[in-house]
This record gives sequence, C-alpha cells and structure tokens, in this order.
Amino acid sequence: MTSIGLKKNCLSFTELLAQAVALISPTMTAALIVPVMYGNTGDYSWVSYAVGTVMLLFVAFNLNQFAKRSTSSGSMYAYIARGLGLRAGAIGGWALIWSYLGIAMAGVTGFTVFAGKLLDMIGINAPPILLFAICVLAAWGCAWKNVRLSALLMLVLEGLSMTLIIALCFIVLGNHHFAVDTAQFELNKLPLGSLGLGVVVAIFSLVGFECATAFGDEAKDPLKTIPRAVTVSLIIAGVFFVFVTYTMVLGVRGYSTTLDKLDAPLNTLSMIYHVPAFAAPLSLGAMVSFFALCLSCINAGGRVIYAMGRHGIFHESTAKAHATNETPHIAVTVMSGLAFLVPTALTLGHAATLDVFNWVGTMAAFGFMVAYFLVTVAAPVYLKSLGELKAPSLFMTGAALLLLCIPAVGSVWPLPPAPVLYFPYIFLVYMAIGVIWVLTHYGRKPAASEVVRKDLDYTHAQFKAVGSET
Repeated sequence: MTSIGLKKNCLSFTELLAQAVALISPTMTAALIVPVMYGNTGDYSWVSYAVGTVMLLFVAFNLNQFAKRSTSSGSMYAYIARGLGLRAGAIGGWALIWSYLGIAMAGVTGFTVFAGKLLDMIGINAPPILLFAICVLAAWGCAWKNVRLSALLMLVLEGLSMTLIIALCFIVLGNHHFAVDTAQFELNKLPLGSLGLGVVVAIFSLVGFECATAFGDEAKDPLKTIPRAVTVSLIIAGVFFVFVTYTMVLGVRGYSTTLDKLDAPLNTLSMIYHVPAFAAPLSLGAMVSFFALCLSCINAGGRVIYAMGRHGIFHESTAKAHATNETPHIAVTVMSGLAFLVPTALTLGHAATLDVFNWVGTMAAFGFMVAYFLVTVAAPVYLKSLGELKAPSLFMTGAALLLLCIPAVGSVWPLPPAPVLYFPYIFLVYMAIGVIWVLTHYGRKPAASEVVRKDLDYTHAQFKAVGSET
C-alpha cells in the first residue's frame, strides 16, 4: 500500500461526465466509425446504435448496483472482485486495461488522421510517427499533472466538436425539408445476419461510459455523481449516435461514393451541402476530440493499473501517486508508452494509420465485453450477499446477459474477413496470459488474498458508515 494517495474530492459530476463523454468520443464515431457501421448494416445502421445503447443501459443498471454503494480508484475492477472474488476481479481488470489501451491507441491514430488532413490543407506532410508522439506526449503531460485540468479540457474540446457536428446535421436535414427518410424505417428488410457485428461496432462507439467508476477516490459525493455520470453519458452518446447516423445516411444518399467508402464523411457532407467553411473546423474538432479520447483512456486505464498495483498484482511502483500532483504518474506513464509504441510498431510494419485505428478499436471492444459480462454477473451475487436481491434486479441481469450475447456471437459469426477474423484469437491469447498471471500470483502469495480482501472490505465499510449517518 502507498501512503500518498490520489487527490480527494476534486472531480464534480460535470467533470466525471466530461471524462466519460470524452472516452466515448462521440466525434470519433461521426468522423470515422459511421462508415464502418454502414458497411455492416447499411440503411439500418441507426438500429445497431439503438440496440447497443439499450443493451449497455442494462449493463449500466447492474454496474450502478455497486457504484451507488461504494467506490474507489479503478472501481470496476473492485466491483467484480467484490461480487465474484479476487481472481475474477483481477481478470476483469486485465480485460479493462486491454480495452482502455486499445481505445487510447484509437485516439492516437484518429488524431493523426485528422491532424494530417489539416496539415495537408496548408501543404505540410508530417510523418505519422511524429504526430503519434505529439498526441501521446501532450496527453501524458495532462494526465501526469492534473486530473481536474484534464477533465475540463476534455469537456470544452468534445462539447465544441459535438456542437459543430449537430449544426451540420441540421443543415443536411433542412436541405431535405426535414422529411422522414422512409428507407431507414423499413424494418422488415433489417439484415438480422449482420446485426450482431453492427452491435460490436456500436460497442466500439459506446464503450467508456463506465470510466467514471475509475475515479472513485477523486470524485465529489461519489455514490451519487458516479452512477449519474455512467447513465447520463451513455444516454447522451446513444441519442447522438442514432441522430447523427440517421442524418449521415440520408445526407449521402445518391452521392457518387457510398458512405462506407468515405474516409472523412463530415467533410464530404460539408461539400455536398455547400458549407465548405465547415471542413477545416470539423477536421480540427475531430483532431482535438481524438486527443481527448487518448487522454481520457490514459487517465482511466492508469487508475485500473494503479488499483491493481496497490493489491500487488502489478509491480509496486505502479501503485505510487505523485507527491505533488496526486496522480498515478507511473501508471499513466506505462499507458502512454504503450499507446505510442504499438501504433508506431504497426506503422513501421507498413500498416496504414486508418487501418491501425480500425484494428485497435475493434479489438478493444472484446475486453469491454468481458468486463461488462463479469460485472453484470457479479451484481446479483453482490446484492444477495447484502440481502438486497430482488426480482427486478434479476430481470435486469438476465436482460443484460441476453443482449450481450448479440455482439459476442456477431464478432465470430458469420465469419468476418481477415484480419478481423483473427482478432478474437489475439485477444484470447492476451486473456490467457492474464489468467495465468493472476492465478500464479495468488498461488505464490496466498497471504495477498487476505490483504486485498481487507482493503475492499474497508472501502465498502467506509461508505456503509457514511450511508447510515445520512
């Protein structure tokens, strides 16, 4: 354990919401993911986002059974441990690190794509690895220095970008006299065979709503603000995705290039609807949004590493907090280093930046599915241990698990083309390494279990005592 902790009571509900919205990164989906979604489900892309949002609202309900009763840094890892045991918790934390790292790399590569477009406009050709370095170093500096500064910066950047995208959408709808696009509502033609993969893509877009739970030590009034941030961020993002996807599909209908072939659909819409002045601000908004995404993932992933380091699962140095800044500086440095090195290695292997973006983002979704499944199963076990398990909670758990089967099956069947075909197996190798590490750790250090259990019980008892006083 470390005597220097993270800064207490420094993140308000708004700042927690900013962390979650920045990690979801609605701009990322509008800028680069909607074309991928359209390639899977065509005119019914908005349906996949609607199904994905509903599915994750059920997951959020189960997650919040923990969040409204206790919290700490890296809470989702701790929640799984409290419900299903220390080994399951560590495995869930291992999956979360994979996910936050993958989405951080998506932020780095997305930043590079749009920074490159902006530089092209003024005749500058910058190498991708240089842009990787700029993005990661800036994000690392913010995460190392001040989590509250990070949150406020992300709130402003993502808010401005979303406002600009919504304005463009209303221009598109206005040009169509706000008429309903009936082709997108012929649900009898819904391609059910591709809906599962569509929901996988939706998860790629929506993951991050849970990241507020990673800031349990730093949140103000955490038992209220964290559950609210989890739910509100998911609703904001889901509604935004359904609206923007519907509008983009309508907006490019009849255009010479189909939506799935566009690498900058927002810029294309600004050209089609005669607002070319939007092109540069949209690219700038996308660039800074991807930076915010990278920063949010480094913050959230660093806190999971920090929490697991405090429990001895990782090297003790990862459990250190900076003496002045009160941030998990070693853990965020590890996240930042990996977020730079992996895209750099793939680029040196002649992979295109946009391909790397798609690869790391898709693989990150697998880790989130594991963590969401574990926390959903853990919720009723936890409630039963408290004597508070009721029928509605069991229904919400069952519904969440049933809906999670859609992307789980859709990611492997029908068989996707290479290299996506191999992604589940790469993830399984990573998880196998984690399972072996966790099991051998507790096998080598049987006394560690009691230390971790006491720490979790102490945290839970603190909030229980507070609740009994209010």
